Amino acid sequence: MSNFASTFVDFKIPDWFDSEHLVGMLRGIEKEGLRVRPDGYLAQTPHPAKLGSKLTHPFITTDYSESLLELITDPKDTPKDTLAMLRQLHVLVYQALPEGELMWPLSMPCMLSSNDEDIPLADYGSSNTGKLKTLYRSGLGIRYGRRMQTIAGLHYNLSFGDGLFKYWQEHTQEQPSQSFLEFKNDKYLGLIRNFKRLTSLLLYLLGASPSVCPCFIAGREHDLELLNDSTYYKPTATSLRMGKLGYTNSVQEHLDIRYNHLPEYVEGLRRAIQTPHESFKKLGLNDADGNPIQINDHILQIENEYYSPIRPKQITDRGETPTEALERRGIAYVEFRAIDLDPYSDVGIRLSSACFLEVMALYCLLNNSPDLMPAEEEELAINLERVVNEGRLEGLHVLNNGSEQLLQSWMLTHLTNMQPLAALLDAHYGGNDYRAAVALMQGKAGNSESTISAQVNADSKRLGSLWQLGFTLANQHRDSLLQQTLSPHTQAKYEVLAEKSVLQQAELESSESEDFMEFLQQYR
Repeated sequence: MSNFASTFVDFKIPDWFDSEHLVGMLRGIEKEGLRVRPDGYLAQTPHPAKLGSKLTHPFITTDYSESLLELITDPKDTPKDTLAMLRQLHVLVYQALPEGELMWPLSMPCMLSSNDEDIPLADYGSSNTGKLKTLYRSGLGIRYGRRMQTIAGLHYNLSFGDGLFKYWQEHTQEQPSQSFLEFKNDKYLGLIRNFKRLTSLLLYLLGASPSVCPCFIAGREHDLELLNDSTYYKPTATSLRMGKLGYTNSVQEHLDIRYNHLPEYVEGLRRAIQTPHESFKKLGLNDADGNPIQINDHILQIENEYYSPIRPKQITDRGETPTEALERRGIAYVEFRAIDLDPYSDVGIRLSSACFLEVMALYCLLNNSPDLMPAEEEELAINLERVVNEGRLEGLHVLNNGSEQLLQSWMLTHLTNMQPLAALLDAHYGGNDYRAAVALMQGKAGNSESTISAQVNADSKRLGSLWQLGFTLANQHRDSLLQQTLSPHTQAKYEVLAEKSVLQQAELESSESEDFMEFLQQYR
């Protein structure tokens, strides 16, 4: 075990660090959301044509299913700017949705039919790139079932300015023989390891999936209880999405992909992509008619299939894989993935949550971060399961460096440690959004009834079901978003983007001469 506990408890802001080192911080959001019909069932309509091409549009696309929208903001200078752009994208979507269609506000889907085939795969057109994207989704469907792929979440992407890392390296003389890029990679990996150590804290504070509709667990083994005749739940759960019922799979549990050094991480991912897996082999590469049904029969078809609560990222160039981009240019930003949709926000996340994520990221970056080895990973996995399933249970303990500690006191220690960092962020950006966010989280840590997951359960009881809660909130959000208008300039900018994306897709499709099976054979 690492002597990890003491590193966090004794946290002091480094002497050299002050608010001017926050210059150049950028953040962006990727937010998924299912399109549903007025009766709550999954929409079967194609992606709205008005929104452009989902293959080439930079901001509006789909994730797994044709019905699973994904909205992506530009990297922005402040959390408020990021949320403002996310709101614009939501307004555009609602302007384009067929009559009566809604964006489902919960991470967990409702009203799925019992037939997996009723969940349409996203269709990216006839180009080889587009077909490969659809084939990847087909592979996920046959491996894990399409139902699991309808779970929606939110990714918060964050980077710090190069000035911070340059100053850090020059003034601390840590690893003087390292190149700047290696130093920066190491610091981002330190952030990632510490975030993994604190994922349970985040799931308690922002978890919003304590319950599911019966259709989601039909035919699956589970130990959920009935909240009422149409909702299953765990009374003190926080985020079932992040547990065994949600976005996980047993095949990946023993991959041992480590975050201690970038070459080691890249090597671990590549090993998984190159290693065949017995159960995926049995599924076959092609169907009876010779049509491909998965990219390959390996543990991972591609890098993105690896589920992790946080990922190191680098922007890929055309034809480049994520690991190649990381290897060539290092880590550009981190992607926080363990975030449930906040059903009470019309864009899926509140400003307080965004600000808290940034304080937590800075806390993870500036803390000592020993290597994360399999024994500690196992301890963290136990904590995660405990908090997922019974995070709001009074007197719940988590493992901290091998010994049991009250979850509440563990959380409050970390939140108290974060306060000075929130003050520095407020000093840099002006206002008190960051300090207010940490104070709000301290209130939630001290009183589990004020968490989002507790509110979801209480409102599902009051309204009669989880579905009724989702439906009520979806209608409220639609009404509030449709009352908001974009400036003529902004509206025109997005219309041009949509048209341009359609032309780009057509150009791609007409310029290709290679047969898809040949293209796939090379890719395989």
